[in-house]
Amino acid sequence: MTNILVTGSNGQLGSEIRELTNLYPGIQFYFTDIEELDLLNFDTVKAFFAANEIDCCINCAAYTAVDKAEEEEGLANKINHRAVENLAKLCAVNDTLLVHISTDYVFDGKHHRPYLETDIPTPDSIYGRSKLLGEGAVKRFAKYWIIIRTSWLYSSFGNNFVKTILRIGNERNEIKVVDDQVGTPTYAADLAEAILDIIDHDLEKVNKQIFHFSNEGVISWYDFAKAIIEESNFDCKVNPIPSIEFPSVANRPFYSVLSKEKIKKELNNEIPYWKDS
Repeated sequence: MTNILVTGSNGQLGSEIRELTNLYPGIQFYFTDIEELDLLNFDTVKAFFAANEIDCCINCAAYTAVDKAEEEEGLANKINHRAVENLAKLCAVNDTLLVHISTDYVFDGKHHRPYLETDIPTPDSIYGRSKLLGEGAVKRFAKYWIIIRTSWLYSSFGNNFVKTILRIGNERNEIKVVDDQVGTPTYAADLAEAILDIIDHDLEKVNKQIFHFSNEGVISWYDFAKAIIEESNFDCKVNPIPSIEFPSVANRPFYSVLSKEKIKKELNNEIPYWKDS
């Protein structure tokens, strides 16, 4: 790969990919967000591809406001589906590899074993359904594609659970966090490394494949919050509560663990334990 486009580059994942560019001196990265490249404008994106001869597009752009999506279904579908469709079509025309980032929310969380890439998606929220439509657009229109599903993303950039807990843990003596929603955090820097590693593989091996990636381990949001507070040495007590005491607009999966066996076995990826990350 010589020219790589990273869309949604001001978000958590795009920002972490940007941090790694010095390790890839032979690659020309193009980092864009909506201000530089509106993915809903087909002609604008078409012109960008033509001008820059893009070999690979890593699509980090997404509508991720899970609760707000219940009220803004049209906007969520535009960003998570229609924009992806535009990218997929243009990637096909330009023989460009499309690496699309998806989510654990394509599953309803009613399993009690790690979700496999081959499990049938059953999203239970508008956000999840919009992301599944995006996956469908990738598979339908792109010629060369990889879909990577991840969960509980956090980093030093943007807004995320870790930053929220750090903020309120510094302000309060006591907080409540749900303990009956289980999954695995993903440090965006680890995911960024994994994506660039996947791209470096033989295209025939990774083309038209779905991979799951998160850090290793299984915890609840309560466990995660407690670890964050302990690492920060804040004098704040974390109390577990059931989800019924913390209602949300959108349905959230109670079991959100993604199996990483495929990416570890087929691509020999080593995945860090969540607490180490």
